[in-house]
Amino acid sequence: MSGNPFVGGEADWLVVANADGQHALWRPYLEVPKGWRVVHSCPDRDGALDHVERNSTAAAQARTT
Repeated sequence: MSGNPFVGGEADWLVVANADGQHALWRPYLEVPKGWRVVHSCPDRDGALDHVERNSTAAAQARTT
């Protein structure tokens, strides 16, 4: 594979989270980094981003300030 796997909307996407409640987009064919876990799977990038927006600790904190 060449190029950046996080650019482009094709294929499936995962949302991973760490113990601090931070969320990130991830690709199913990449190993999940230590300390992170899969919390959501989505067939498109926009759906994964929506999940991050609704569930990320940083996003939640931004909405309350």
